[in-house]
Amino acid sequence: MKTTRARRVRRAALCAVSAVSVAAAALAASAAGAVASPASGGASPIVRTDDGLVRGAGVAGVNSFLGLPYAAPPSGNLRWRPPQPAAAWSGVRDATQFGPSCPQSTVKNPYLPPGPISEDCLYLNVYTPASRSSSNGSGRPVLVWIHGGGLTVDGARNYDGSKLAADGTVVVTINYRLGALGFLAHPALASRPGGPAGNYGLMDQQAALRWVQRNIAQFGGDPRNVTIAGQSAGGLSVLAQLVSPGARGLFQRAIVQSGTFALTQRPLATAEATGEKFATAVSCADQTAQCLRSAPVSALVNDFGVEIPGVVDGSVLTQSIGTALARGQFARVPIINGITHDEELIFVAGLGLTVSQGTNIPLAAPLSSANYQTDIAQALGVSDPRAAAIANEYPLSAYPSPVVAFSLLVSDASFACPALQVDRWTAARGLPTYAYQFNDDNAPVNIVGSSLGLATHGTELPYLFDQPNAPYPAVLNSDQQALAAKMRTAWANFAATGNPVSHPVPWPPFSAGAKVLSLVPPQPQVETDFAAAHHCAFWAEEVDSFA
Repeated sequence: MKTTRARRVRRAALCAVSAVSVAAAALAASAAGAVASPASGGASPIVRTDDGLVRGAGVAGVNSFLGLPYAAPPSGNLRWRPPQPAAAWSGVRDATQFGPSCPQSTVKNPYLPPGPISEDCLYLNVYTPASRSSSNGSGRPVLVWIHGGGLTVDGARNYDGSKLAADGTVVVTINYRLGALGFLAHPALASRPGGPAGNYGLMDQQAALRWVQRNIAQFGGDPRNVTIAGQSAGGLSVLAQLVSPGARGLFQRAIVQSGTFALTQRPLATAEATGEKFATAVSCADQTAQCLRSAPVSALVNDFGVEIPGVVDGSVLTQSIGTALARGQFARVPIINGITHDEELIFVAGLGLTVSQGTNIPLAAPLSSANYQTDIAQALGVSDPRAAAIANEYPLSAYPSPVVAFSLLVSDASFACPALQVDRWTAARGLPTYAYQFNDDNAPVNIVGSSLGLATHGTELPYLFDQPNAPYPAVLNSDQQALAAKMRTAWANFAATGNPVSHPVPWPPFSAGAKVLSLVPPQPQVETDFAAAHHCAFWAEEVDSFA
């Protein structure tokens, strides 16, 4: 059974300019060719990048450098073009304030970063141990974090990399263009008549990775040991970079967190047809690039929905992600790939959202036994007989509530079993593949303010990053803090060596008996029943359609 448009739409839905200061002492050091290293700069470390000097801040053994431009502002004539080089500067640029976040809707957006929002948003942030080199004298491993948010919301400043940096990793968090500004495909925007269009956000991610290659050694990092990591749409972006020809050689490892929900991307013709409708909606009925590039940002971010993240444009993506993975046409790097216990629960219950949020598929509400089968058919875009079979596979009598039953079945279909298939594809090519499931069912949800009773989408994030801008602080108890420390150590070990194992936490490769690490507090455990627990044999036909 081929995946329908409704189901594909569902998967996608789930998903301040720095001031320049000049210091006489720093200029003197620059003139002498003796720029301070991150370790020698005290509270105000200075580093030379290929665009100029930057001054960061040091706190508790970690130096941070914020708001570093990695590309020119993609506005005006550069809107919907590949990212261009950033302008160089003279003197020392202050790097203690975040750059603006990328334009996004402000309506019901719990991920809206504070501070300025601007098209001039292609900035990244570096968190690095104050001690410049690793214990063996070489550069430190680098982890580049790609934020989630459905490719329409969120920003790098919402993820503080200090704790991961304290474990010995140089952490880079990046902004990239979102929504229509990042993923609109339209014939008038093609690089040439009939040529590629769209995927500008993925191009931005690659531009940031190229910046890392040129500059990260100056921050104590090893450009030959880069891990890309992301959650939700950030995890999907990691998969996109795994299969994109333009990202080859820019990273050596990959971490995919809850990113396997959209393995089929739109053909260019389909995306461009959608783009033409969008142009009309934003008062560009003449379908010209000039009109689109002069349209107000507010109209662009509020009227655009990314139905399926990414476009098979023939350049950035030459085929759908699932097809490339199934064919073995992806970067040969070690991979961590995982999900949370019940990814969909936060969408079905936690925020008062329905599974069709962001689509035109109305669901009966509230969920109940009376509308259970109807909602399955509408949410997954399946026939009535298939919906009946799904309802029989997930009988309401087996679950504490219709909401839990519904969220688990959609989670299995959209996240768990696709994740298992990705594990099989990568392990079959002989790549070190480490699978996990985040299973702390008491994990706090920092956009809701409490636990939902099952580990759901995004609940692992506070175990890895501080999220200073979350609506509610995620307060971890002592056992959860122990799990968080083990997770950060495992992520750091993986970035350093390609192997996440750290005593006393065993983490065998997936290929060794389809083993999955259950991330439970205080001590993770190895499990072998992931496929059965998520009914993956039942969902095999749907999952096979991704290839």
